[in-house]
Amino acid sequence: MDPIRLRDFVVDADGWIYAVSTYDNTEHVGCVLRYVPDALGERIRAGGIRYRKFDFEDAFAFIAKHKPRYLGPVLQIPLSDVKQVLKPDREMQRIAAGHPRVARLADLLQVPSGFIGCTGSLLCGLDDEHSDIDLVVYGKHWFFAQQTLRSAVSAGRLEGLSPAMWRRVYQKRKPEIPYDTFVLHEERKWNRGQIEGTYFDLLFSRSYEDQNRITFGPGGVIGTATIEAAVTDASLAFDSPAVYEVRHTEFSRVLSFTHTYCGQALAGEVIEACGVAEQHGDERWLVVGTTREAKGEYIVSKTLLEQ
Repeated sequence: MDPIRLRDFVVDADGWIYAVSTYDNTEHVGCVLRYVPDALGERIRAGGIRYRKFDFEDAFAFIAKHKPRYLGPVLQIPLSDVKQVLKPDREMQRIAAGHPRVARLADLLQVPSGFIGCTGSLLCGLDDEHSDIDLVVYGKHWFFAQQTLRSAVSAGRLEGLSPAMWRRVYQKRKPEIPYDTFVLHEERKWNRGQIEGTYFDLLFSRSYEDQNRITFGPGGVIGTATIEAAVTDASLAFDSPAVYEVRHTEFSRVLSFTHTYCGQALAGEVIEACGVAEQHGDERWLVVGTTREAKGEYIVSKTLLEQ
């Protein structure tokens, strides 16, 4: 079995299903609880088992009550408790065979087999008629897919987001920036779209050879801060966490643990960021997305806003 990585899902002995949220899973799997068997649940998996879907905060409360041994900054599940691993790349052919929109997206993006997958509810077999499509593309192929998506929308082969869909995304994300500012940043990312009225995300995950190249453990919290800084490296800006190397008198990095602020700035741009300051050895990092909705925290490109 290939290593467990970001965007995979795992299932424990009780049938609880978790989204993997870290790359370093050598001893424990870092993840978030998403689905639990429930006779009153609205989602139905193969075999007729009903499941309840959990939001972020409710999931932690449920784990604290029923499986507190898993608690941590993210849930930590011992490898011995993992009974099944669901991998987006390995399940892509099965998912595309049953979902024409997924198949059409795969054909449009032209990513080689093994480097594209489908995660989220489709991977778990718990999708319904309202489910979005969560595509994941691995390593350097993600940037090819991003440019292909941009070209497909520009040529009319694929839908861009409608104003109504942009409003839906904004309301779902609940960012700490105005709607117009949010859309201005999002429109140049080319990591989301619509296909036949269905919303989809284009998510990044590292290739296997790169997945443990850089890891980001928790640091010592020293307060909150709002800074302006020049971005020197944004090569991991679409990763999770999104990473911005910056030039600043105190901080060397800005990290975002929320998808809202991935890809928010390019190298060479000046950002304004508000978040939690952490000490990591000799370095100080600013962390955005310390809660699910990143209340009071944000990243904006001042360079983009001033253009």
